[in-house]
Amino acid sequence: MLIFDSNRFARDPGKLPKEIEESITSRGGEVLISRLWEDRKLAYPIRGQRKGTYWLIYFRANPDQIKPLNRQCEINEMILRQLILKVHPHLEEPILAHARGETQPESETPVEDEAAAETATETATETATETAEEA
Repeated sequence: MLIFDSNRFARDPGKLPKEIEESITSRGGEVLISRLWEDRKLAYPIRGQRKGTYWLIYFRANPDQIKPLNRQCEINEMILRQLILKVHPHLEEPILAHARGETQPESETPVEDEAAAETATETATETATETAEEA
């Protein structure tokens, strides 16, 4: 995630994201998704700026290339802040699907808490039993 200077980004919206993407690919990385997140007021001023443009870039790269990329972002005056995170392989596809705006069908959504599922089944059974007894 990058936070761009909103004023400079507004002058040429395609320039800075393209530079970052080229920097990633020139180091042997692969850009998966690059998109605008939002333009919003910052919680506190950064380099005198009160507003920032949040940009998300999902990419794959050799871990050795992260430090030079981070350094390039720190030097660039148009980038107010950057945050590079490593994503667990199991979370990669759901995160990319979410970034693309895709949703996972409910039937394919795994039950995360089996105890909660069992409790829901027991409650439904008790409710059905109480309803049958009342009738």
